Amino acid sequence: MTVDAEPLARLRQRTSEKWSLYPEDVLPLFVAETDYPLAPPIAAALHAAIDRGDTGYIGEDDRAKSAFARYAHDTWGWEVDPASVLTTTDVSVVIVEALRMLIAPGDGVVITPPVYPPFYEFIPEAGGVVEEVPLLDDGTTWSLDLAGLERAFAGGARALLLCHPHNPLGLVHPRADLEAVAALAARYDVAVVSDEIHAPLTHSDETFTPFLSVSDAARSVGVAAHSASKAWNLAGVKCALMVAASPARTVQLHALPVEVEVRTSLLGRIATEAAFDDSRSWLAGTLESIEANRALFGQLLATHLPEAVYREPHASYLAWVDFRGLGWGDEPAERILAEARVALVRGLDFGREGAGFARVNLACSPEVLTEAVERIARLR
Repeated sequence: MTVDAEPLARLRQRTSEKWSLYPEDVLPLFVAETDYPLAPPIAAALHAAIDRGDTGYIGEDDRAKSAFARYAHDTWGWEVDPASVLTTTDVSVVIVEALRMLIAPGDGVVITPPVYPPFYEFIPEAGGVVEEVPLLDDGTTWSLDLAGLERAFAGGARALLLCHPHNPLGLVHPRADLEAVAALAARYDVAVVSDEIHAPLTHSDETFTPFLSVSDAARSVGVAAHSASKAWNLAGVKCALMVAASPARTVQLHALPVEVEVRTSLLGRIATEAAFDDSRSWLAGTLESIEANRALFGQLLATHLPEAVYREPHASYLAWVDFRGLGWGDEPAERILAEARVALVRGLDFGREGAGFARVNLACSPEVLTEAVERIARLR
């Protein structure tokens, strides 16, 4: 199935953040929304719900959980028990509620920058204190600093908030690293909350391994956050999944306040079921378009901005670009917005390691991506 980005004229009719924050002379390549049309089975399911007036509170219905379990089995070979899954509004709520469940006020929670900016807010919201163990960068790739994680765990950190696949890098952590993290967490009695929202967007040249699937240790220490919202562009309909894989963690999930699950959107749950069960061919076509843009972006930079350093991501549609060679300071995104009229995400939002970097959204048409790079190149 071929999936192409919508024309700019149609996109500008959208009222989401991506298309309402800036005036029309700005090309928005910042927030993680895609420019592709809604998957037809999802659109049909939502239209049917509206037609029958199905817009009330959620009832007891495990179809979205079961749809996710089927998808996890078929895609990753991971056996998920729907009885060990809760739904809630979005992945941010999964993370905050999981941390509240797993830590005491004032406990240290480790993150691995450069990393998704809201992680810095989720942890204090849950009562924790941020501890940073930056990723290692050998000049070719990034990886978890396992020795650094062990030092943090031994020093008293009580949880790890793992980003897998890692935003903004498109890094899919290898199974061996996940096994090592689980073993360390079990040794030091540390909980792991694995944000896996970008997992369905893993590219064809990489393999995603769910954290909870790697070992008994992972299942004992972990909780995973999943959602159809990123891959199928459903952030606005509000549904995410909190997944456990051990009896003890499942008991903890079901002991959470009932409102954690009741706040799930009914439309979000309907869309989630349609995504995981019926919209896989649409996702495959979308990934083909993203991977084509991934390659195109490298070609455009080599031609127009050779000083910019870019490593192709292996998951999602976000590119992490090093602009330091252009001498545009710690926040190149600010100049790019002001003078080129292209909106990117500021590198420093992802931590100190983001100085001189910016994040670029590749989930657009090749024409928009080309124009964006050409605009930026004119600043040289």
